[in-house]
Amino acid sequence: MENLPRLMLVDDEERFRETLSKRLNETGYEVRGVASGMEALDLLSAEKFDVVILDIQMPGMSGIETLSEIRSRHIGVEVIMLTGHGEVTSAVEGMRLGAYDYLMKPYEYEYLVVKIQEAYKIKKDRDERLRRAEEKALLDKLQKKWI
Repeated sequence: MENLPRLMLVDDEERFRETLSKRLNETGYEVRGVASGMEALDLLSAEKFDVVILDIQMPGMSGIETLSEIRSRHIGVEVIMLTGHGEVTSAVEGMRLGAYDYLMKPYEYEYLVVKIQEAYKIKKDRDERLRRAEEKALLDKLQKKWI
């Protein structure tokens, strides 16, 4: 697969995080895994990611709190929430806060890959619209300067 997004996986369960990271790497994705919302925010401040896969239930900063911070600090990053069966209300709240989508654990790996690619397409399309708008604004400014 070409044109793959750079992923961050945020989950406090080390075994799950390592297993999913390995599988995503084998599929061709570049993945960084972190164990907490605070680690995710620190890493997002230091490095560029396209899609964050974010667990809702974590000690300390919850996935919902982390999502809220991501939305306020890193608007261009798409977020897919992972939720257990009893957390559907939280997942819906995540959608209200701007998550691209949510998946129930356990989930089909292939479905996760589809959701990652859909979220990445949304991000790429938005980035392209922003680039064109900035380019147009610059051209308009230059034209006014020369008129």
